[in-house]
Parts: sequence; structure tokens; C-alpha cells
Amino acid sequence: MKQWYERLFENYSKKYDEESFTQGTKGECDFIEEEINRNKSIQILDIGCGTGRHAIELSERGYLVKGIDLSQAQINRAIEKSKEKGLGIDFSVADARNFEFDAKFDLVIMLCEGGFSLMETDEMNYQILRNASKALKSKGKFIFTTLNGLFPLFHSVKDFINSGAEKGQASENTFDLMTFRDHSVYETEDDSGNKLSLKCNERYYVPSEITWLVKSVGFTKVDVYGVKLGQFSRTDVLTTDDYEMLVIAER
Repeated sequence: MKQWYERLFENYSKKYDEESFTQGTKGECDFIEEEINRNKSIQILDIGCGTGRHAIELSERGYLVKGIDLSQAQINRAIEKSKEKGLGIDFSVADARNFEFDAKFDLVIMLCEGGFSLMETDEMNYQILRNASKALKSKGKFIFTTLNGLFPLFHSVKDFINSGAEKGQASENTFDLMTFRDHSVYETEDDSGNKLSLKCNERYYVPSEITWLVKSVGFTKVDVYGVKLGQFSRTDVLTTDDYEMLVIAER
């Protein structure tokens, strides 16, 4: 049986590129460039690359990027967009839970919940972190975003539910304080106009928890910040109003 995220991305690539949360690509890549000191010799792996928006932008700026995603449809769209721009980016279908690129990359990015936190068990999410770590060279850096558990924890469950409903994104929310999982029904339309009603299951993490998890897979320095669309910055202190958090991990 296919999981909700597999069903969503079967035919959702064009609509995905139109979503409001995908419009910050250039600013986010500006931040990535700063983090790697604009070193064009490094190799980058984009996990959960979707339609390739970060990989394509970074490639246009002269970086060597490989993108992987679980969805064949998303990868097809990424390849299509890449070819339209005359780029030869290596996009391929791969499962972040079991891929193997041992010590090949200088930087791994995993942005906009690119696979991580969507998985149905904590063990699967941990496998993604472990594989991201294994893909990095000894001095590599890992930059990713994930859902911020402080947001639902410090807001009432009622406010949390209403915040999703007001955005027209989800209904029937049930946030479980014991597991930090949000169970909701996401209603949308695919690229063909077919209505979708998906029972979602997403995992939120608190800063101390994600820091421990990332250190447990081999990183020694982990910094956590708030997330502003298209404006990633080390000056943004994570707050209870941040829906996502930005994690930067180094050996």
C-alpha cells in the first residue's frame, strides 16, 4: 500500500512548483553558497530534491550537484526543467532510507522536508539522517530543514488546528503530544485536476532531540535556527512561532 507522500507526488510536479513554500529558492541558495564559501570545487547531494529547484539553481551558479528523490514523477520533472536550461544535472530515483553514496560529497542538503520527517516511523527518519552522514566526506557539512516541535508544543492544540485550517492546507488535525506526530487530512488537486484526500502523518522535532539525533550519526557541531522563506540566516534565533527549523551540522 502506498504511503500518503507517495500518492501525493505521483502527479503533482507542476502544482508543486507553484506552491508558495517553493518560492524562496534563490535566497535559500544564497545562504548555501555562503555556508560553503562559494567553493565551486565541492560536490553536493540534494536529498528529496523534488522537481530539482535547489539543484538547478545551484548548478546554474556553477556547482556540481546530484539530486535524488523517491518520486519518479518529481525526478522526471526535474530532468525536464534541467534540460530546458541546458544543464546536465544527475537526477535519479532513490530512497533516502537505503541509498549508498559512501563519503562522496562535501555538502548534503535536504530542504523543505525533503523526505525527512515525512516517514511513518522514527526509525525510518533516523535511517535518512544516517545515510546523509555516510554520504559525506570526513569534513562534510549537512544542511536541512525539519518541522519545529516547539510550534505546536507552545501553542494550544486549538490554535495549531486553526492555523492549518486558515491556510487551507489541512483539516481534521490531531497532534499527538506523546509522539510529536501530526495526523491530518490534506485535500488538494493533482496536475490533472483530480481531487486528492490524503491522511498525512508528519513528525515534529524539538531542538534538543534533533541535535542529539544528528550527533548520534557522527556530527560534532550542530546549530539550529529559525526558518524564513527564502531568507535562511544564522542570525534567526529559533522561536515558538517558527513552523520549521534550519539545522546545520558539521563533523
